[in-house]
Amino acid sequence: MDLDSLIVAVFCLVDDTLARAVPGRLRRRGPRPVLYDSEVLTVELVGEHLGLDCDTEVFAYFRRHYAHFFPALCRVHRTTFARQAANLWRVKEALWQRLLGRTGCDPRWALVDSFPVAVCRFARAPRSRAFRGEAGFGKDHTIKQTFYGFRLHARVAWPGVVTRLSVCAAGVPDLAALEELTEQTTGVCLGDRNYWSPDLSAQSRERGLEMLVPFKKATSDPDPERSRAISSIRYRIETVFSQLCERFSVKRVRARDLWHLSSRLLRKVLAHTLMVALNREQRNEPLRLAELLTN
Repeated sequence: MDLDSLIVAVFCLVDDTLARAVPGRLRRRGPRPVLYDSEVLTVELVGEHLGLDCDTEVFAYFRRHYAHFFPALCRVHRTTFARQAANLWRVKEALWQRLLGRTGCDPRWALVDSFPVAVCRFARAPRSRAFRGEAGFGKDHTIKQTFYGFRLHARVAWPGVVTRLSVCAAGVPDLAALEELTEQTTGVCLGDRNYWSPDLSAQSRERGLEMLVPFKKATSDPDPERSRAISSIRYRIETVFSQLCERFSVKRVRARDLWHLSSRLLRKVLAHTLMVALNREQRNEPLRLAELLTN
């Protein structure tokens, strides 16, 4: 589909799902906003798909090129738009959970992993005031360096949809976030060697969750074929993380508090989930997001 059709499809899906996910009035007092919430969400989500990561870029692009679709954009200030978008973070979470059913994902077949999100350059960390008392120091195993920021822990259901998210300080190990990611879930869950814990696996098995994790040390692995098979399937989560980091720029922290950071992260995860759902309706491969736009 072309961009005009994509905007219309996203607006219709968001507006229809919003009425079901959040029934009743969203605001109990104060004046009604000039822009409808479904309009703000559509602009944000389509902007994310186009690679417009900054609120200023999103607002300017749609005000310049799609004022005929969203005429109220010309009557509001950019900060008003950004404030309304940030205040909708709970709505985005409800929409995200509601749209999971339209992606065709299998909640009983999941993968867990995490990746680092640096708040600032390491040299600036001692004097940085951003997220003081919330962020922390941790190890980025990909580049083998210490960083200051958060680790984004995620549970991804097959074929590649983020179903749960947890933001922890950089020093929090993967095992510490596993219980939150897998709470009230059953089936099979795959992880890497960082999730190796026979005791925790036994506890998970008692509540109906089978953890499939390679042996902790590759050099002393008693069953390397099993570990290779688990890793070959688990790599699907790397594809999802790559899309979040490259297309949706999830590692760019353009926020100074957890409120705005939560809204940004939910916007990006919601955009990814929405595009997977639209791909399924268009009979495309779920993770080939670029195929949504043909022109």
